[in-house]
Amino acid sequence: MPEEDFIISLGIESTAHTLGIGIIDSKGKEYSDVKSSYMPPFGEGIHPREAARHHSNKASSLIEEALKEAQLKPKDITLISFSRGPGMGPCLRTGAVIARSLSGFYNIPLVGVNHVVSHIEIGKILTKAKDPVILMVSGGTTQISSLVDDYYTIFGETLDISIGNCFDKFSREVGIHDPNNPWPGPVFDKVAAKGTEYFELPYSVKGMSVSFSGLLTAAIRLVKEEGVSIENAAYSLQETALSMLTEIAERAIAHTRAKELLVVGGFARNKRFQSMLQEICEDWQLKMLICPYRYASDNGTMIAWGGILQYKAAGSLKPEESLVLPDWRSDDVKIIW
Repeated sequence: MPEEDFIISLGIESTAHTLGIGIIDSKGKEYSDVKSSYMPPFGEGIHPREAARHHSNKASSLIEEALKEAQLKPKDITLISFSRGPGMGPCLRTGAVIARSLSGFYNIPLVGVNHVVSHIEIGKILTKAKDPVILMVSGGTTQISSLVDDYYTIFGETLDISIGNCFDKFSREVGIHDPNNPWPGPVFDKVAAKGTEYFELPYSVKGMSVSFSGLLTAAIRLVKEEGVSIENAAYSLQETALSMLTEIAERAIAHTRAKELLVVGGFARNKRFQSMLQEICEDWQLKMLICPYRYASDNGTMIAWGGILQYKAAGSLKPEESLVLPDWRSDDVKIIW
């Protein structure tokens, strides 16, 4: 295991549409965080190979930008960290190739980290959370967990699609869009806020897990077959989906008796969701912690920080050991730091 007390880590995030480069040191000082996102054609989701091509094309300029912003040279970097998974295979492989190239050319140790665990760890350091129940909500992941016996034990998760994916698909199907932004999430929130009438939709909670696919289909049907306004259908979809997540969060809180609820992932920015969670936190007298917005969505800094933790605990990876793991679950990672 490494004995270095001070590490400057460059992190490469490439699990999906975003290529992120971040630099942070082992004392928690942030040097830079830059990113570029692949923008799919309007009305379409992510094309993994096109996203991977975007990452490959942008990598050199983003790394230069990150180093310039940090006022560092490549020789100042002491660790290269990259997302091994979970994520889209072509995107992950592109990030891994970039990481291996930097590691080999500059003779810098290499570490691969779990994307979801890195979301959790950056949220913990930035909010100073100690032992929270963790609600991970993003475009690709929806799960609730807590650290138990050195693993982030998942109490519940989506059984099909994530909440972010659910809202995005609804938006594309009914024509919610912002001409200046191919990602419908932010404009969906605005449209849902205009809804005034709630229509009952399937509410699917199974223990501490949730299912969104039936809810999505029913919400689309409201618009296309029953003539309900897009605003009211979006409002009904949002209220139902968020109520489901709030319920499982409260069950996890009751189960663990935790004193903190940490919300991480890009969907942590949803204001309506925050207000629902705040109510249960007040009822249970616990602190609600939201990962700072800049680091809630995918970014390189969280990978850089996750790499520092992993490296200090278990050392570096050999290039032949650094294959990507597209289906790598967060509860398969032993938390040894």
